[in-house]
Amino acid sequence: MTTAEGAEIGALRERVCRLHGELVRYGLVAWTSGNVSARCGNLMVIKPSGVAYEELTPESMVVCDLEGKPVTSRSLKPSSDAATHGYIYRHLPEVGGVVHTHSAYATAWAARGEPIPCVITAMADEFGGDIPVGPFAPVGDDQIGRGVVETLAGHRSPAVLMASHGVFTIGGTAREAVKAAVMCEDAARTVHLARAYGELARLPADQVDALHARYTNQYGQR
Repeated sequence: MTTAEGAEIGALRERVCRLHGELVRYGLVAWTSGNVSARCGNLMVIKPSGVAYEELTPESMVVCDLEGKPVTSRSLKPSSDAATHGYIYRHLPEVGGVVHTHSAYATAWAARGEPIPCVITAMADEFGGDIPVGPFAPVGDDQIGRGVVETLAGHRSPAVLMASHGVFTIGGTAREAVKAAVMCEDAARTVHLARAYGELARLPADQVDALHARYTNQYGQR
């Protein structure tokens, strides 16, 4: 590893550690569940397995290859989702960050195996349509990653609900993936509450397209 690569990995360790605090801040995780990773070329930085959020430090973040294997023998054991993150990075080269949570409302939709319908403008903005559901897959190898990649193909959504499991989100950066996880839970909660009062009508496709284009190309300070 060159000096420049080492410096980039060091910066990513700090960034990924800090972003785990956002999962706690927005109530997306419980105990030690959930994880954030960021890609650095053919490597990634990810949360260690089973370590409490308040104990995380930049030095405890684990550097892995894109198979999910630590690159040094002295590191902590990486998240059990490391192979999933690695599969996503290998097959979606535009992705620079991946997040996994079991946030309550979104995971409730995942438990039902039901996509979150696009019935509010915030969903059209952020997700460009429904938030889809992927297949159930066991934890520990790359089968979940395969399901994430296959489910998101043809969708504009950066979030997928994996059946009976939880949420995976992607982004050009780890921060963008965290934002998608926050917005996924917000949408899941809002649509759940709305549905308690009766049937919901999806937004028309042309309106979804227009809203998503505006949000993607015009919103914010560009």
